[in-house]
Amino acid sequence: MSVDSLLILCLMIPALAVVGIVLADKAPNLREAIGFIAALLLVVCVGFLTHAFVNGQSTTLVIGEIMPGLAIVFTPEPMGILFALIASVLWVVAIIYSIGYLRSNQEDHQTRFFACFALSIASTMGIALAGNFFTLFLFYELLTLATWPLVTHQGDEAARRAGRIYLGTLMGTSICLLLPAMIVVWFVTGSTDFTAGGLLADKASPLLTLGLLALCMLGVGKAALMPVHRWLPNAMVAPTPVSALLHAVAVVKAGVFTIVKLIVYVFGTQHLQQCGVTDWLTLLAAFTIVASSVVALNADNLKRRLAYSTISQLSYVTLSASLLGPLSIVGAVLHIAAHAVGKITLFFAAGAIYTTAHKTLVSELRGIGRRMPWTMTAFAIAALSMIGLPPTIGFVSKWFMLSGAMSASSTFGSSVAVTAIVISTLLNAAYFLPIVYHAFFSAERTNDSQLKTHEAARGHEEVQSHEEVQSHGDAPLSMRIALIFTAGLTLLLFFLADSLLALASGMN
Repeated sequence: MSVDSLLILCLMIPALAVVGIVLADKAPNLREAIGFIAALLLVVCVGFLTHAFVNGQSTTLVIGEIMPGLAIVFTPEPMGILFALIASVLWVVAIIYSIGYLRSNQEDHQTRFFACFALSIASTMGIALAGNFFTLFLFYELLTLATWPLVTHQGDEAARRAGRIYLGTLMGTSICLLLPAMIVVWFVTGSTDFTAGGLLADKASPLLTLGLLALCMLGVGKAALMPVHRWLPNAMVAPTPVSALLHAVAVVKAGVFTIVKLIVYVFGTQHLQQCGVTDWLTLLAAFTIVASSVVALNADNLKRRLAYSTISQLSYVTLSASLLGPLSIVGAVLHIAAHAVGKITLFFAAGAIYTTAHKTLVSELRGIGRRMPWTMTAFAIAALSMIGLPPTIGFVSKWFMLSGAMSASSTFGSSVAVTAIVISTLLNAAYFLPIVYHAFFSAERTNDSQLKTHEAARGHEEVQSHEEVQSHGDAPLSMRIALIFTAGLTLLLFFLADSLLALASGMN
């Protein structure tokens, strides 16, 4: 099969899955089978595309040109291939997990959920394989629209409010900041093509470069740099599989992916170094890392703690990319993969805890590891990866980020980055390790009034008694399979880091 055909299939499979899922609305088993088979086919196609790319086969697929220099173009490149691999593999796992979660919690609108999930993956493939700024922008916007119904899935006032914040923040930043930046880039260069060495190299003054960089970095709201981060914790009202999609598979990864792509292929690392305009970005990312870690440390709601942890971890990528060195760019790319598999595991575990034990607060998790050993072991592995300890892929990415920070050309940037990474690592340990310790080594406490409160908040008509909750074992099988797989992947990628490094190094 030609590379062109593989590229088209990678874009079309999840889009066609949307149609199949909608048509199978009245047949839940068929609907879920269509989603699962589509996810498997996408993994196969992305795998073959990766193999072809690694062996020197590449292509550029032009769908159409709207105006001179504004065409819809798809071109595989190292970082895009890695992002497509992550998203396709995690889609398979997320489908398995979602089936167990939605059925166990008797969620409404399951067809809409799976259809929007598939459309989100289709948008993500478009972002990953985009060959220019214009194409990336179109699919970036489509991803926002595809995920909005998922954020508002519950349909209550809290969900609608979260949806307004989500849509307003992400569309507002992209249309008011990112779009004007893209138009200026097109006007100055006559193109929006991603270019080795940077499209703007030798074509933009330091002042223009600074202005465009500020518009782009703050315009990519999905990267959740402060102060455009509030949409993310607000979106935690959505079901846990949606949180996993937002934090691991698609949305926030699209944000930091876009930031790295723009820095490397639009601005160019050497051009930015010559202009000396990235110290403010390093400082903002460092502040976001530490500030969000402090908020996470004080958050008792588990999903809120994980949400602020995500904001911190995303800013690691931005921080590392802002340093502009070869090692720091590699670290940024690797951390996209590391965070994806680690954070999806943590959210899968949070959903499993809620489904099985109806607990949502960190303070309620004492002793939960004795009743849910698989779930909490997976949680522990993912937590170690977020902290950056071996043998997890999080250790590898943090090692490269720290090495890149110490070797950065800017003394100011280097000092700020190293300090932020060290402080946040300690804070990560402070808000993750006590959860793991108390889960396995403290006695479990169950409060019936808390259970009733959480059930009422979710809109359930019946509240399980203390005895019913205690009778449960670990999470449903499909959910356990998913979280064990992603936890295993967090460990496996530590030993397969050379393959990831080969792709990440291709960015330089």
